[in-house]
Amino acid sequence: MTRSPEPPPAHVRAAFGARDAEPELIDGGPAWRCGDATIRPAPRPAEATWIAKTLDGLDVHHLRIGRPLRSTDGRYVVGGWSATKFLAGRAEARHDEVIAVAQRLHQATAELPKPRFLDARTDVFAVADRKAWGEEDVPLDADLGGRLFDLLKDAQKPLNLKPQVVHGDLFGNVLFAGNAPPAVIDFTAYWRPAEWAAAVIAVDAVAWGGADSGLFHRWSHQAEWEQALVRAMLFRLAVHALHPLSTPQSFAGLERAAHQVTALL
Repeated sequence: MTRSPEPPPAHVRAAFGARDAEPELIDGGPAWRCGDATIRPAPRPAEATWIAKTLDGLDVHHLRIGRPLRSTDGRYVVGGWSATKFLAGRAEARHDEVIAVAQRLHQATAELPKPRFLDARTDVFAVADRKAWGEEDVPLDADLGGRLFDLLKDAQKPLNLKPQVVHGDLFGNVLFAGNAPPAVIDFTAYWRPAEWAAAVIAVDAVAWGGADSGLFHRWSHQAEWEQALVRAMLFRLAVHALHPLSTPQSFAGLERAAHQVTALL
């Protein structure tokens, strides 16, 4: 049985100006709404601080960004927690709009230097990313994605796309609220081409968001799009094969998406 996330303790809420706010779990967690603040775990302080400083200075046309909140003594991370201004909205199956958001966001992040913490990350997603790009060799569970990974990796061709700072997990992290501009939350940094980040959204949308393969075709004008899709598919297959909570049932959508990517090649 999965344990429910623990809310931010009182001293953390107080540090971010939400002393009297009752924590409200957002969409199953792990983030909590505390008044006008969203407070979430920050297990890697250096990464959380970099994200806060970066987002604090980022302005993107027609896009809401969760501005970081400093604690009463000026810190971005307190007791393993960070905070941003709460953004209203919810994720919706507006997949083309989410990809368009990715394009605008990544135009704004194109000139950022590579963060130093990326090479030191050892979480499942970082290892899967390096596996997909041939930078690390780790064994994959054959039945949960490894077998399909091995079949698809032979479709790789050299890419000439420029790596940059991208948000590598935008599916489900773009919120819509009426006529307000879309909002981006939970910035997860990767050093990959912007086209790859868009392709990850497309793969996720086809695998789990109810999109059909027409989404792949509509964005085929992107540079080296087919190969970006291959890398995105390999990434998600590696994540699934490595993640401890993956099941054969959760693999079904990825398998369908992989077949549709293969049909484009």
